[in-house]
Amino acid sequence: MSLAIDSPAGPPLSPPLDPGRRAARDLARGLCYLGPNLGGFLVFTALPVLAVFWVAFTEGTYAPVRDGGGLLGLDARFVGLANFTLMLGDRDLARCLWNTVFLMLSIPLGMACSLGLALLLHRGAHAKVVLRTLLFLPTVAAGIALYCVWRQLYNQDAGLLNQTLAAVGLVAPGQGPDWLGSALLAKPALLLMLVWIGMGGTNMVLYLAGLQDVDPSLYEAAAIDGAGPWDTFRFVTWPALRPTTFFILTTNLIGGVQIFDQVLIMTGGGPEGSTSTILHYIYRNLYEYQGKIGYAAALSVLLFGIVFAVTLVNWRLQRGAREA
Repeated sequence: MSLAIDSPAGPPLSPPLDPGRRAARDLARGLCYLGPNLGGFLVFTALPVLAVFWVAFTEGTYAPVRDGGGLLGLDARFVGLANFTLMLGDRDLARCLWNTVFLMLSIPLGMACSLGLALLLHRGAHAKVVLRTLLFLPTVAAGIALYCVWRQLYNQDAGLLNQTLAAVGLVAPGQGPDWLGSALLAKPALLLMLVWIGMGGTNMVLYLAGLQDVDPSLYEAAAIDGAGPWDTFRFVTWPALRPTTFFILTTNLIGGVQIFDQVLIMTGGGPEGSTSTILHYIYRNLYEYQGKIGYAAALSVLLFGIVFAVTLVNWRLQRGAREA
């Protein structure tokens, strides 16, 4: 005996779409999702970048537009490579490039400190959560607030650093070094601040994450083979952290070339231009020097080339880390 069960009536199935119509529908749906983000990228990123490249090859000043060749209040007369030729004899630019390279020494120093802190926290330090939070606070705090605090620490008359030096008898009271007012001391003072800010932040967290991914059996095998702490770090820990180090180094190099707000808040590029970086020099040409907008745009193109070259070289040198 068999029972027949009637299925409920429903609408007829629609015929399947052909591959071409399905692909068009998927494309339209994807563009709807990407539209707001893509539109914002084109308006606020792509078009300004293209405008900078265009202005770099023009007169690009706020002077009254002559010969009918103006756009948005700028003198748009084409000058070819004139703005780039000016860079060859620009001593201020050379000094700013050197200052940028010097301040970028904070990258390897900060990475070494970050790795050391990560190793200490990973090896079973007490109150890990509290220590991680305290070490990460400089990254969470607003940059301008930190720079103002450090500027006060470096104050020659009432700064905590000079007061401490006077308390231990290294300097006479009220006669401590002028840390930010001396061309000799300003760059090392900024370098120390950059290392302090960067050593306990995101880099430390990334190294901690990398250390947690190391296979514990590798440490057990190294201990059985009689490897000491240095050999264990050299042949087990460091190779395992190569991908993390590659990522940290790449992002820090890109950010290091663009050091700006620290200089603007702490020293304003002084004294005597001893702390002015390439990005700060672009800012001065754009907002402080009259009639140098085209030159500022050309400097921005130069900065773009430097960042691209640094990233490319690091990418080639760290091929093994990428494969890992």
